[in-house]
Formats: sequence, structure tokens, C-alpha cells
Amino acid sequence: MMPDEMAADGAPASGRTTAAHPVPFSPMSHTAPIDLPAFLDRLRAEGELVEVEAEVDPRLEMAEVHRRVIAANGPAILFKRPKGAAFPAVTNLFGTARRVRLAFGDRPEDVVARVARLPEEALPPTPGNLWKQRSLFAALAKVGLKRGRGGPVTEVIETKPDLSRLPALTTWKRDGGPFVTLPLVLTAHPESEGLNLGMYRAQVFGDGGVGMHAQIGKGGGFHLAEAERLGQSLPVHIHVGGPPALVLAAIAPLPENVPEVLLASLVLGKRLDLCPAQGTSLPLVARSEFVLAGQIQPGARRPEGPFGDHYGYYSETHDYPWFQCDRLYRRKNAIWPATVVGKPRQEDFFIGDYLQDLLLPLAKVAMPGVLDLWSYGETGYHALAGAVVRERYRREAMVSAFRILGEGQLSLTKFLLATDRAVNLRDFKATLVHILERADFRTDLFVLSNLSMDSLDYAGPKINEGSKGVLLGLGDPIRNLPTEFVGSPAKPAGAVAVFAPGALCVECPSHASEPNAAAAIAADPAFADWPLVVVVDNAAQASHSPMNFLWTTFTRFDPARDLYAKSIDLVHHHTAFTPPIVIDSRMKPDYPEELFCDPDTAATVERRWSEYFPGGRVEMGDSDRAHLTS
Repeated sequence: MMPDEMAADGAPASGRTTAAHPVPFSPMSHTAPIDLPAFLDRLRAEGELVEVEAEVDPRLEMAEVHRRVIAANGPAILFKRPKGAAFPAVTNLFGTARRVRLAFGDRPEDVVARVARLPEEALPPTPGNLWKQRSLFAALAKVGLKRGRGGPVTEVIETKPDLSRLPALTTWKRDGGPFVTLPLVLTAHPESEGLNLGMYRAQVFGDGGVGMHAQIGKGGGFHLAEAERLGQSLPVHIHVGGPPALVLAAIAPLPENVPEVLLASLVLGKRLDLCPAQGTSLPLVARSEFVLAGQIQPGARRPEGPFGDHYGYYSETHDYPWFQCDRLYRRKNAIWPATVVGKPRQEDFFIGDYLQDLLLPLAKVAMPGVLDLWSYGETGYHALAGAVVRERYRREAMVSAFRILGEGQLSLTKFLLATDRAVNLRDFKATLVHILERADFRTDLFVLSNLSMDSLDYAGPKINEGSKGVLLGLGDPIRNLPTEFVGSPAKPAGAVAVFAPGALCVECPSHASEPNAAAAIAADPAFADWPLVVVVDNAAQASHSPMNFLWTTFTRFDPARDLYAKSIDLVHHHTAFTPPIVIDSRMKPDYPEELFCDPDTAATVERRWSEYFPGGRVEMGDSDRAHLTS
């Protein structure tokens, strides 16, 4: 996520690529691997996999090794001897843009882009136009499901599984226990039997129970709600491992009525192999490594968490559905894939950016007024997005803004920046400057309160609730932005740092000691020329890079509670803001704890590094910093 640095593989450290500078990869990566063993073979051949012979503990130690490797842009890691477990484990499979390409190939982007062009190129449906699309139709004919009688995942079936033999990771000190961190959760609608594949973290309880963290707005949660309405149990199959395409499909923000398994099939370039399970009509993905199978009984809930999550803070303990694992399906020589989430950037960043590039052509078809769209992984994706939209008549931009905020998982977006002029949304600093030059905060800033919010975003007043904001920057510039701060601010302002033209970071005492600091900053004449001021705990760190600014600003504020201005007036029931606009992004007393590795685990990993990687084969990064600079 740091655009000014380069990753070890030669790709931009941000993990993003452009058509002019694609990530290099060998011809073998043009097709997606059919399962995890095939993917590992590809990584070995490409020099992208390191094997650890030393015994490593899945409780905290493996996660810290992973974090230090990914912080240094290092390879995937195959832990051959997880302590106390019966199976090897592999992590960091998707930890660079190059490995993402090796996992999914280059075919999906081509097919999706051609599908998006069909309305233009195949209509009217003349014989000539249809003939030109024959190769695309041939590719689409391979998309689907193939049901067989068995598969590798049914080589071993344990009817009294001991889940303690699995190398499920405990990744942070306060975590409630081990979790399945790459769970591919398959459910079926109780009546239509339509399949949903989602990625909902799964806590492994000591009594053989397995949690299912199905958040609001997720397909598996909808299936469970319908089953409970009917008074039925819901069969659940948590797949671990399998075609890497399943991971991509499970997190894809597809429309609710589009089965994710079809996207997996498209990425694979072949029908997805399914096979039957015992005692249920819910199938198994045949080439998975493991499947944890059971049924969620109506109303079954138990405390789940805490869990150190992808926003960079702990999510706390809440009641979630769970099931008793009554069968464990697995390969004979199964390997357990896992990931670790935390401060940016982690593996989800690289997958998320690839997924956005993949699905953007279809998003433009679904939302014709949207010309470009980007959600910022540095903020956990849901916290901030930018859009370039059409403005053919005055205020049409808000039509597209409402469309984005009402579209599938995009509806969880907390703050949206929108413009009608060309700008590279992937360059956040350039985008912010572009918006600040154009925004009339009296009419272009909208705050929408009392809405649903991402379950993992704790900035709102309570779980699953919060507010949203939209800031428009339309037309030609209306102001020249200052680039140097020369004012003399009064207390409580401390250190002041310029992040970008028009945007300042101002250090203030803690929120606990000075809760009204942001209001005082907004009223201070020293900041009158600056349209945006962010109140932070550490101005030098927050302003150091776009990644730092994004993570610090947008993961810690609720628009309705934490936006201030020099003056706020009500004009025809619209809230009109007079700049400076101040965002209070200090840590609040009620906010979850920031993620840091515990000292004992950090010391163990530092001491044992040469045991894991003899001969200095792998660089040791700074896991507490991740890719945030100080």
C-alpha cells in the first residue's frame, strides 16, 4: 500500500498494476490451478514458496512469522511441522500481486471484460455479431457445476473428528481461540437450494463446536434467517483449501442471486467439481483439502471472539451462530491453508485489489452512471471509496452515489468521494486534492445518520450501526489549496503536519483528556484556509504516507459523531458546513484495542528466525508496523 516503494518482486508495493506495467509472470500462470497442491507446485516452480522444517506453534508463533514475512514482501510459507497438529499448514499464499496472478491466472479479466462489452458488441444479435463472439460463448459454456460421485476430499471421512488436530491459527494474544481464517462456507437456501459461498471466519471451540461469523448483508446469514423462520436447521460445509478460485469467489461482492460458485468456475475455466456428502443434499467441493460439516440448529448462538481483524483492531466478543462438527472430510495428505489479518497491508489487500479490477467492467454495466470506482484497502475497503461519475445535469452525481451505497456489499461503504472529472482514483492523494479543490461544503457534503454499518467497524454508536458520508467534488476548481502551514494555532493543537495540499494532520491530546479538541480546532482561525483538518494522536505518523493517512483517518471515525466544521447551519433541512471540515480520528476510549504482537511471541520469533529460515533465506520485517511507516 505504499506507492513510493517497490516490492521485492518488482511490482509496485501497493500491489496494483497498470496496463503499461503489468506484473511479470510465466506462461504457466495463464490458467488457474485446479486445487491447492497444483497451486503449491506452481509457487515452488516460480520460487514463491519457502518450506519451514522447524516445529512452529499455531498458537501465536506461526502468525507472527507470517506477519514478519509479509511485511518484507516475502514468499508463501509451508509450515511442515505445526506443533500439536497432524497436518502441515501454508500461509501467505496471496501476499503479493504476483502470487495473486499465479493463483487466478489472466483469463478471468479477459472473459469478464468481454462479457461487459457484449451489450455493445453483440447487439443487435445479427449472425455476424454473434459469430464474432463465438470464442466468448465457448468459454461461457464451460461455466457451471459438475456433480460426480466422489473426489479427493472424501478420501478420509472422520465421523468423530478431533478438531484439535487441525493447525487452526490463534493469531493475536487476545483472540478467543483458534480460528479457521480461510473458511469457504457453503450453504443452500432452505427452499430454493440455491448455493451461497462466503468467507465467514470460524472459531474452533474446544468441544468440537465451530462458529460462523456471518455478518449482516451476507448470503449465508440470509440462508440461516430463512431456515430459522421455517424452524429448520441449516446444513453448513466449511471448506478449507481447494481451487484458489474459491477464495476469490467467496469474497466477491456479487449480486445476491448470483451463485459465487459460478465465478469460481469462470476463473478455473472449467466446471467446478462437486460430490455428495453423507446425510445431506448440500454438496462438497470435490478438490478441497478439508470440509468441516454440521448443521446450525434454529437459534443456536454462542459467544465468539475476540479476534484481531483486518481493520487493524480487535473485534470484540458477540453472539454468533455455531454448529457441532459431526463430520470431517479430508484428503489423505491434506494441507491446511490459513491467513492472518491485521494492519495493512495483508493478503486480503492484494486479493481485494485484484477483485476490484476484475469486476469493475461489470459494475459499470450495472451502474451506467459510474465511470470508475475504487475502494481503499488501506481502510479495510468498506470505510472509504472513490468514484468518477456522470454529471449530465446538475446534481446527477448523487444519483450514482445513492446507487453505489445501495449496491450489494458496496452498501457497507462508510464514506464516498465522488467527482465528475477524470482522476486516478488509485492515487488517493491526487484524488483527495482533486475533491478538495472542487467541493462546496455548504452543498456537497452529506452526512446520513442511523444506518447499518459493517459489523467489524466499531466507530459507530453500537455494533452494526453507524453513519455514512458523501463528499462531491464536481466541475472546475473553486479554490486554490494551501501547501504550507504558517499559522500559529492555539491549544489544544500540538504538532501540525501537511499531508497534501489542502489537508492537514493536527496532533492533539488524547480524546479521553480533551474530548472537545476537534471543535476547538474547527473554530481556530489558524486553520481557516485549510478545507480539511484531521485531528490525530500522532501527526508525523498519520501524514507520513497515503497508507498511514487512510488507515488512521478512516478506520477511526463515524461521520455523524466525528465530523466538525467552523459553522454548521440547517438550510432547507440540509446541513451546510463551513470549512475547515475537521475529522476527529483519535483513538476513542470505547474503541477496540489496536493490534500489536505480544512481547513474548515477538521475542520467540526473533530468537528462532534462523531456525525457520536457515542461511538468511527470508527477510524479517516489522510486523507491528506492517506497512505503516513511522
